[in-house]
Amino acid sequence: MTAVLDSSAVLAYLWSEPGADGVIEAMDGTAVISTVNVAEIASKLDDMGMDDAAVRSVVLALSITSVDFDGDQALLAGQLRRQTRHRGLSLGDRACLALALTQKGTVYTTDRAWLSLELGLEIRITR
Repeated sequence: MTAVLDSSAVLAYLWSEPGADGVIEAMDGTAVISTVNVAEIASKLDDMGMDDAAVRSVVLALSITSVDFDGDQALLAGQLRRQTRHRGLSLGDRACLALALTQKGTVYTTDRAWLSLELGLEIRITR
């Protein structure tokens, strides 16, 4: 089954936070991430003061395949708003879930609130 990584899981890995080991297991060369989540990661790295070249280098060095956020995923992410609003999920969170639903993948995140979602997905909390 495909591992679909949320930006929170990748950031935990990059910053060697608790739960990074669970992300490393998922990054076996078959993991995927939405381009929306790549943008979130790049934004966080920029917030930390990394220059553009360093951000690009870090993102490209990850063993994760970026999947373009397409029209079908966009519509699905919009439809997920109704089911996830009460948990405060962002567009990036819903983009990750939409990718997991279309890929029939296992989601890796640090956000425990996702465990209460009833979407028919396997969700693994990395910390």
